[in-house]
Amino acid sequence: MVNDPISDFLTRVRNATLVSKSNVEIPHSNFKFELAKLFKDEGYISDVEVKGDGAKKVLNLTIKFSDEGKSVIAGLNRLSKPGRRVYSSFDKLPRNNGGLGTVVVSTSRGLLSDSEARKRKLGGELICEVWS
Repeated sequence: MVNDPISDFLTRVRNATLVSKSNVEIPHSNFKFELAKLFKDEGYISDVEVKGDGAKKVLNLTIKFSDEGKSVIAGLNRLSKPGRRVYSSFDKLPRNNGGLGTVVVSTSRGLLSDSEARKRKLGGELICEVWS
């Protein structure tokens, strides 16, 4: 039993990047699927597939690597945790690595990157940060 499925998601991706593994399987949930799609849109992973059916669904993520064989993802960090939720208004959203990274924000319009949330003037819960 996993108490924090988002931390489990991030840990699986982090471990896969550290050992240069191109594919990683993660138990499916709609939130994790949306998070994976956001990672794909931001260019951190190259593909997201849903395999299986019913309670046996898994997400198969294909991690993107550079020409030198290093992962595009340099780091992942969970910001809001079950014991300590972190919220921010759109004008106070943090910038990761001077704008080179991405902060994932859970808004009333779904999961958005920090730059998209600023454009739409939406604040929300800070889920995690990813950088290259």
